Amino acid sequence: MQKIVDENYYDLIISNVMIPYYDTGDNITNMNLRHSLAHIPVESQSPCNLGTYPYNAFPSLLTLSSTVSLEKSGIGTVQRNPYLALLGRGIIVAVIDTGIDYRHQAFLYNDGTTRLLSLWDQTIQEGPPPEGFSYGTEYTREHINVALRSEDPLSLVPSVDTNGHGTAIASVIAGKPNQEQSFSGVVPEADLLVVKLKTAKNNLKNIFFVSEDRECYQESDLIIGINYVISVAIRLNRPVAICVAMGTNQSSHDGRGATSYYTNYLAQQPQTGITITTGNEANKRRHYFKNTTAQPYSDVFELSVSGNDKLFAIELWPFAPARLSIQITAPNQETTGVVLPALGECRDFLLQSNSGVWINNYIFEEETGDQLILMRFQNPVQGVWTIRVENLDNEAFSFHAWLPSGNMISEETFFVNSNPDTTITSPGNATYPLTVTAYNQFNDSILPESGRGYTRTGYIKPDIAAPGYELTCAVPGNSYGSITGSGCAAAQAAGIVAMVFEWAVPRGNYTNITGNDVNRLIIRGAQRNNAFTYPNNIWGYGQIEVNSLFERLTNI
Repeated sequence: MQKIVDENYYDLIISNVMIPYYDTGDNITNMNLRHSLAHIPVESQSPCNLGTYPYNAFPSLLTLSSTVSLEKSGIGTVQRNPYLALLGRGIIVAVIDTGIDYRHQAFLYNDGTTRLLSLWDQTIQEGPPPEGFSYGTEYTREHINVALRSEDPLSLVPSVDTNGHGTAIASVIAGKPNQEQSFSGVVPEADLLVVKLKTAKNNLKNIFFVSEDRECYQESDLIIGINYVISVAIRLNRPVAICVAMGTNQSSHDGRGATSYYTNYLAQQPQTGITITTGNEANKRRHYFKNTTAQPYSDVFELSVSGNDKLFAIELWPFAPARLSIQITAPNQETTGVVLPALGECRDFLLQSNSGVWINNYIFEEETGDQLILMRFQNPVQGVWTIRVENLDNEAFSFHAWLPSGNMISEETFFVNSNPDTTITSPGNATYPLTVTAYNQFNDSILPESGRGYTRTGYIKPDIAAPGYELTCAVPGNSYGSITGSGCAAAQAAGIVAMVFEWAVPRGNYTNITGNDVNRLIIRGAQRNNAFTYPNNIWGYGQIEVNSLFERLTNI
């Protein structure tokens, strides 16, 4: 068994400079120019292994950013200019998600052959992986077409999308039109490239106190999936629009980290576009912010804990130069006492209520250099917990705190005085990809759950708002339903990026165009409401408007 799929090994993200320190001959998986994975034996399941190894070495856990419904919405197709006829011809659109129902009519040509260039299923270890990769099975267009002609396609290409999210996202970008269903993807003539991510290892869920039954994905598999997509696009010499419809509340929320680094780099390369969801965390009460400017230089905030949540974590990120101590008090007034910042120290507390609390108060986190206080809870007693932080330097300070995203925790556990801002999930805080929030296209209102900016360090995000309410989509089983959330808004935007690439590259208008160039064109062409000031932390630069974008281009 490859170590990258073996539960007996942690997958640690390391700088390539550090490979000689970790390499034992068969335990390194290259990810990109900057990072690799080191597969390290799990000798014990101690939570304090996070402490032995640094926080930023453990891949973040990603959750999906849309809800798929089997009920149809009745919304029509995306507005198109008939004179431009930009349908994605010659462009690759890439979906790195939960897989795809490759048998669905939305992904077939009229002759019944597949529109997929290839499908890399990271969960199936029986077949050959892509060249240069060590796990999963790659199914080429030829493989899939042979399967489609057979009586039992799944006996030859057994890849399925049991969740439905990836199928829906792919169809919003590039699904074949279906008049009966009032459905069409944005670029129905683009070629599809699909990566089905394997779910996160349980050893990683255990480190971050996520229940093993929760569906989430490893940041490292996403990065490797993107690397695969780029390798195919380079081999075929074709532009590619990549959609990332998942995110995490882990990390510093400021565009630093392994995935942000890689997507920042790629979005500045010719013919490579990346759209990323803002997540759906704004109304979940999972973010707390405090700016303390007067004595006493301390803050006390409250966390309401549901009896349904037996495992979860909180990340607290202060701004330099503050050095914060922390003290956690249970509803029955038991306390951890004051925990001071230290280097790599992991403190565990078993309270009489049988609640377990682990605290890592890092004086600095390696990726950012900022302080990070990681709190992990096991079997916390239900009720209101109190968290007290104090600046050891007795001066003004501010900090953010986040609970986990998506389905990793119930909505009944929340910060009492929560803040809906700075709720964009990572890697949506990366600088150069297009970060997309969602609005209700029926009434032009922002979706209340769509993540809000800015980044933790004040950089302008999101970039743009796109339709994201009950969009008609394909669902597994050759059916149609609807999808809501900022993930499908990012899919809409990815389709528009593909349209711009078709105008620029196959049509010869501007062959060196980068993803970031496309993003700036989209921002310039956005529709803006006179009642608002732009950019802002809710709408970014406005609503995506493809006709306005091309009007501006043709008037140059």
